[in-house]
Amino acid sequence: MDLVRHLRYFTVVAEELHFGNAAIRLGMAQPPLSQRIKRLEEELGVRLFDRSARQVRLTEAGRLLLAEAREIVARVDRLHELAHQGQGTVLKVGVPPDLAAAVLAALVGGFRAAHPDVRLMPTEIWTADQVAALAEGTIDVGLVRHPVAGPGLRLGRVLVQNQGVLLADDDPLTGVGEVHLADLAGRELLLPPMEGEPGWHAEVLSECRRHGYVPARVHEGTGLGMVLAGAAVAFGPRADLPGLSWRPLLGSPITSRVSTAWRAAAAPAEDGTGGELVAAFAAVAVRALKENAGMTDDGGVPARRVSRRPGMLA
Repeated sequence: MDLVRHLRYFTVVAEELHFGNAAIRLGMAQPPLSQRIKRLEEELGVRLFDRSARQVRLTEAGRLLLAEAREIVARVDRLHELAHQGQGTVLKVGVPPDLAAAVLAALVGGFRAAHPDVRLMPTEIWTADQVAALAEGTIDVGLVRHPVAGPGLRLGRVLVQNQGVLLADDDPLTGVGEVHLADLAGRELLLPPMEGEPGWHAEVLSECRRHGYVPARVHEGTGLGMVLAGAAVAFGPRADLPGLSWRPLLGSPITSRVSTAWRAAAAPAEDGTGGELVAAFAAVAVRALKENAGMTDDGGVPARRVSRRPGMLA
């Protein structure tokens, strides 16, 4: 758990005493914010808020924590400021933790080649946290999964990647040319964390149910041990890994859609150099995702297939 980020969420809720208003201020949906506060309470072993249908109030533990939390958040922000002094122009970028290493390398290398005087600083955070970080100004641009939304958020060109299913080598479905989602009945499913990817998580499960597959259990994470053990299946791009088999899904019902995202205030037409760097990163991201991940514009044909760690974005 990113304790500092969760403390930041706590301070905003404590100031607003309203989860809906706090979510708007943070640029995120209310359910993920509530989940993060709950996780912070579980981590600390105390209840921070008394919640009712009409109001939200700080508990005694919450009141005691608030001043310390504000100081911790302020000190961390100051550390970041000091660390970046004297480094010239820095572009802070959010990328998903499951982004393939080859794609990240292409992103960094492509941007560095075009802007050698700018330091690209990637941070691995899920989409929901990227939206909040963009609103806070702690990152300048992000690479996010769809569906995604946030006040004052602008989205770049959306690219699409059809997902297949990853199975253990001894799964009977490995002998099938194309797998129908309903064929996965009875199997457990591995997905990225719901609190980090709430939109995509809900969209995938909805599509599974629509095609007759209700997972026996949903596991959250990016490691493939459960799949290797034959205890779960996962969705992802085509891959070739020992002990695992990838099969396409009939009709391509599961897709991964990604784009860059940034604050409206950082648009190229409104923000001069900063906006130009955001636009440059967005262009590099499109090229890297197409050339290194086989992603396409919606309705397009993949440029090529590549092997990468299944379950990884792009």
